Amino acid sequence: MKAIIIEDEKLAAERLEGLIHEIDPSIEISAVLASVEQSIKYLKLNKPDLIFLDIQLEDGTSFSIFEKVTVDSPVIFTTAYDQYAIKAFKLNSIDYLLKPIRKEELHNSLNKFKNIKTSYLIDYEEIIRSIQRKEINYKKRFLIQYGQKIKKVGIDEVAYFFAMEKNVFLTTLSGNTYPIDFTLDKLQEVIDPERFFRINRKMIVALNAIKNMIPYSRSRIKIELTPQEPKDIEALVSVERSSAFKTWLDK
Repeated sequence: MKAIIIEDEKLAAERLEGLIHEIDPSIEISAVLASVEQSIKYLKLNKPDLIFLDIQLEDGTSFSIFEKVTVDSPVIFTTAYDQYAIKAFKLNSIDYLLKPIRKEELHNSLNKFKNIKTSYLIDYEEIIRSIQRKEINYKKRFLIQYGQKIKKVGIDEVAYFFAMEKNVFLTTLSGNTYPIDFTLDKLQEVIDPERFFRINRKMIVALNAIKNMIPYSRSRIKIELTPQEPKDIEALVSVERSSAFKTWLDK
């Protein structure tokens, strides 16, 4: 059996692939795709037996895939969405895995897939409508504690987030930097992907903090930010994210 994983976080994709092989070594992962664009190109030419599909990809939501190409392979969603969206998955006979994915739950999903004796039609449009009916409430502000004080920072004030020495920091457009109790992975789930982009493993930048962009070696892109990033952090769009970054800018 051939399956594909559509997931923009490399570590998450590697972990999922490892769990799949532990549960059933006969499942061949034919491709690991990180973006809507890559997925559309692949699915126009290939029909996998099973798709593991993340909802939020680096260049948009995975529902965009179904608007561009016919997908009749069974899908197991990997999602951080709330119960409202999950209800839509249930009603449309789609299985789902909540992140972080547990081995036992993945095992149950694979068993469910193998026990399906007849094909079924998935109403992807109804899933999209169900999610769109509920406005996604992205984070509007951060409460930051430093010393004996608590400060409120609005999302409009944020220039970028960066990770350094196992800590994550928020830098404002005015140049102030504060530690926050989030991982970059978690931040991606709660901030608006139209306004913020994760350029590499250590940095998420706001659109309005980008001053200039310069082509760099190995197809990377150097970003000049306002305010300037810390000297130990490189504002470089990684090779694997460069194409999605350009798509994000061109929306």
